[in-house]
Amino acid sequence: MNNSAFPSEVYLNGSWLKTEEAKISVFDRGFMHGDGIYEVTPFYNGMAFLLEDHLERLNYCLEQIGLNFDTSEIKNLVYEALERAGLSNSDAAVYMQISRGMAPRTHFIPNDIQPTFLMYAFPATLEGFENKSWKVLLSKDLRWHRCDIKTTSWLANTMANSKSHELGLNETILYRDQVITEGSHSSIFFIKGNSIYTHPEGPAILLGITRKFVIGLCRELGIEIREKPVLLSEIGNIDEIFCTGTTTQIMQVNEMIFEGKSVFKNCRKSETLKKLQSAFKEKTLKL
Repeated sequence: MNNSAFPSEVYLNGSWLKTEEAKISVFDRGFMHGDGIYEVTPFYNGMAFLLEDHLERLNYCLEQIGLNFDTSEIKNLVYEALERAGLSNSDAAVYMQISRGMAPRTHFIPNDIQPTFLMYAFPATLEGFENKSWKVLLSKDLRWHRCDIKTTSWLANTMANSKSHELGLNETILYRDQVITEGSHSSIFFIKGNSIYTHPEGPAILLGITRKFVIGLCRELGIEIREKPVLLSEIGNIDEIFCTGTTTQIMQVNEMIFEGKSVFKNCRKSETLKKLQSAFKEKTLKL
């Protein structure tokens, strides 16, 4: 095991264990079926950002798949995870995952299973996002129709993002029925004139926590924000694009590739995007 690529210890089902000693059953439904939920929450200099929102989404997703798990202790455990990883005063993130647990392999959900709970902290690069930009691939959205559930079954997202990775790009933006939905691991926003557009909440997209925060930030700053889908045919009229995510934060997109051609390119940053990034950074510095 490459020790630099993994945390030194993890929290698994009530105990802190060295990573190499942490084991789950091969019959865990998370392993067999991808039957589980996960969440990632960021910490700026050891201080949680939007933790309550992340836990609220975690509970929503658990409810949607009918997985009964008490999350009340997680708020304390995340700080213990940081401390044990030596990240109490650092930029970091905590990963948490709840699978249905061990059961004989079936195509229905058995009753009375003990869930498997995993958590660990890892360092995250959160500084300097405002000085970076992405080049993205635009590709067909082939995922299931409950993208609002943050499931561990991430094969479709991974396959989509691998396409952009192979091309040396940063993210794959997805579209369904000519409507641009979101990225494989981020939410997407479009600036046109003085307005910002993003896909409305619903089963077609993940209910992004950073997305929700940025929408609120727009309203706070007096920037017009519209939760309205953007069509493929409208890309040529878009002035600017940015993506959001837990560790992505607010990332400018300077080029979009579709079917081998560049359909959007803009390396200049508007005052609107500068204002948003600056306000976001200020909020995280005041935690």
